[in-house]
Amino acid sequence: MSKPDTMTERKMTPGENWRFFMAFVRKEFHHIFRDKMTMLILLVMPILMLVLFGYALNTEVKNSRFAVYDPSHDDVTREIVEKLQINNYFILHKMLKSPAEVDEVFKSGEVAMVVVFSENFYENLLHGGHAQIQLIADGSDPNTASTITTYASTIIGNYQQELLKVGKIPYQITPELKLLYNPSMVAAYNFVPGVMGMIILLICAMMTSISIAREKENGTMEILLVSPMKPLYVILSKAVPYFFLSIVNLLTILAMAVFVMGVPIAGSFFWLILISLLYIFVSLALGLLISSIVSTQMAAMMISAMGLMMPVMLLSGMLFPTENMPVFLQIVSDVIPAKWYILAVKKIMIKGLGAEAIIKELIVLGVMAVALITVSLRKFKIRLE
Repeated sequence: MSKPDTMTERKMTPGENWRFFMAFVRKEFHHIFRDKMTMLILLVMPILMLVLFGYALNTEVKNSRFAVYDPSHDDVTREIVEKLQINNYFILHKMLKSPAEVDEVFKSGEVAMVVVFSENFYENLLHGGHAQIQLIADGSDPNTASTITTYASTIIGNYQQELLKVGKIPYQITPELKLLYNPSMVAAYNFVPGVMGMIILLICAMMTSISIAREKENGTMEILLVSPMKPLYVILSKAVPYFFLSIVNLLTILAMAVFVMGVPIAGSFFWLILISLLYIFVSLALGLLISSIVSTQMAAMMISAMGLMMPVMLLSGMLFPTENMPVFLQIVSDVIPAKWYILAVKKIMIKGLGAEAIIKELIVLGVMAVALITVSLRKFKIRLE
């Protein structure tokens, strides 16, 4: 029987096994370090997840802005307002001069709660032993409204106990709760706008980025771009089908929200569709930007699905109020398109407001659309050269 004359036929020594093993390990590290997108997912994604879930996933309600209407202007009402201020739950936003301003501050979204004192509050408390406070909250977000009114009622109750200790008369302050826009506290009023924002963004961004990445991965994008048609039209032609499919999704979601879940469209249907079409365009432009910085379908899917889902769920106000979060996360939330779309949908569908109430959201989404499409087209030109 002949001697084995190759390395594969003879038994390798432990030293040779170790050298081959280390060679393969170095090769794998080289491939990972060479792929910037893989490095980003492996090293940055866990940090982002920890920050987002650690700071944004918070059921407490803090730093809620409130306004006060106090026609009495006595020592007791001032003390109650001070009690509300000296904790982490509330921030006094403004003092109202008339009852008409109550609706205005809620429509503008300035505050989460308004405290309304009755006329002659201290006199009623002193002579009759009873006075009333009305706590008005925005019921379009039932969880937050319930939480902040509970906090306020507890603070007022503690103040009442202090009065009982120092006074001979059994003082009684009765908080009266009133929820605007959603008095029955139906949960669908809150999550339907959020789900609309998340679904539209994920579908538009994911499908557009994957579609164009597929062309680049297969090497057919260059062929399309050297055709007689301008590159801008080639790229936009990839997004147009998803624009119309997203409109179908939008109408389906609205139909289910109204006829199945019982969520009303209290405002203008025209402005709801208009802001939705603008948001769809922003989402498609975002998908175009993602496809301009990646070359494979897998990378496009990872960024558009995992990279967008968590920020939309945690930082758009869909699940948790952004006011509870640290300042740097509040700043990050401002660049998430879903936040502005959800705010606009709530104002139109739930609060029944008109175009004047969503001007800010229209401007922000419009600027985002122009910025995203501009950067995306420039990136495409650079990458393909």
